[in-house]
Amino acid sequence: MSRILLIGATGGVGSRLAPMLIASGHQVTGLHRSLAQAEKLRAQGVTPVAGDLMEMDAGALAEIARDHDIIIFSAGAAGSGAERTSEIDGRGPLKMIAAAKACGIARVYLVSAMPEAGRGGQPKLGFEHYMRVKKEADAALVASDLDWVILRPGTLLAEDGDDAVSLAPALVYGKVKRGNVAAVLAGLVECPEIRREILELTDGTTPVAEAVAACFRD
Repeated sequence: MSRILLIGATGGVGSRLAPMLIASGHQVTGLHRSLAQAEKLRAQGVTPVAGDLMEMDAGALAEIARDHDIIIFSAGAAGSGAERTSEIDGRGPLKMIAAAKACGIARVYLVSAMPEAGRGGQPKLGFEHYMRVKKEADAALVASDLDWVILRPGTLLAEDGDDAVSLAPALVYGKVKRGNVAAVLAGLVECPEIRREILELTDGTTPVAEAVAACFRD
């Protein structure tokens, strides 16, 4: 059993992931901004902790992360503007890295984005900024000495999972259900041997447990 800090616990991936982690016997702490979110987290069995990535620094995040074993970062600005994208998608993971180091937490998981996202259409300034800060956050985590896993899903669909995915270091771009993203994250947590890997994820035909096991390299 591990104590897990879930950053993005109220989002489309995090809200599906938390019950999976709890069902596996883990204790989950979820970051939230509002009282209503706290009540929903508590109903799931998550310990709610108030915190806003737009306002908190690495020190404040470290205070929340203390006594945890794992941090999962699945938060995102969701197209709410360049400032929020910079702070949440860009500097948010940097705060997580600093907090993990300050607390002696080795294992961290970061939900990122496939580099091919949105290609084929007219470039949009806001989206290009999003992709740039995502890549910068990925690079910062790879350069750290943490036991990281970066998960790069394709276009996210607002659907529960169906236990059918494609998962590999490189994939042809595609779509993926948020429930499948959550299930893969839950599976990766149960396989700590998978470390310092960048994995891409789309919907596919392989059961999640099988797809995760195939990523283990002795």
